[in-house]
Amino acid sequence: MPPRSTPTERQRRLGAELRKMRTAAGMTTAHAAGLLGVPRTNVPNMESGRSGISPERVRTLASNYGCVDVPLVEALAAMATERQKGWWEAYRDQGRLPVSFLDIADMEWNCVRLHIAVTVHLPGLLQTEDHARAVFQAVIPQLPTADVDLRVAHRMDRQRVLDKPEPPVVEMIVHEAALRMEFGGADVARRQLEHIVRVMERPNLTVRVIPFKAGSFPGAGQSVVYAESTVRQLDTVELDSTHGPEFIDSELQLRKYRAQLDAAASVAMAPERSREFIRGLALNL
Repeated sequence: MPPRSTPTERQRRLGAELRKMRTAAGMTTAHAAGLLGVPRTNVPNMESGRSGISPERVRTLASNYGCVDVPLVEALAAMATERQKGWWEAYRDQGRLPVSFLDIADMEWNCVRLHIAVTVHLPGLLQTEDHARAVFQAVIPQLPTADVDLRVAHRMDRQRVLDKPEPPVVEMIVHEAALRMEFGGADVARRQLEHIVRVMERPNLTVRVIPFKAGSFPGAGQSVVYAESTVRQLDTVELDSTHGPEFIDSELQLRKYRAQLDAAASVAMAPERSREFIRGLALNL
């Protein structure tokens, strides 16, 4: 099978972790290839995510690299086991969505917990169709109607993660500024706030509000999504920008964003008080 031309973020992450493990062991790609009985060029392709690798080979490499972290090895083997395509792959086949959109859906679907903090845009998992459409229409350069429709459909499909058999625990911190942004006008904004109040009834989802009066806090100008994996070494942070999402997985950066999210949580209102606050905003529109 020829190497993949565009590996997913999850495939790249698996390869990067294997490369990190090999370099920590002080082994060359030639040595690793010898362990698997494959040409040397196969190893760089595996480590870049361009070629697949079986769970058995993940375990073989980890054992010979001297990795004794069994939960990490088994988590990597589980990533290598994944063969069934997720619902987002149907969008990949159309070839009209940025691949990073699909990587976000992949990340959300495969995590065990999501920590989200936003200040201006509401989390995609909370957005109504009308709100999402208004957001995608307010970009430069303007998107064709068909592309807006596709982005909206994908954003709505992402919310399926909340209804999967074992959904992730989702903890959201939303600044008052994001709640007061009237994307699409007052009627759309009111329905959006009412939708959030309803969604907050889900047992696996918590929304807490940071009011204006809370003042400053670390990371106030940045939207952060922290996706927890089954092992901490495989956690991922996703940051939004005008050029598309950025995925971060270095331990130093992960530690920084955990602290940033803790700081935001320390000034956020309790869930029940947040629900009443949002309900009040809706009533005043």
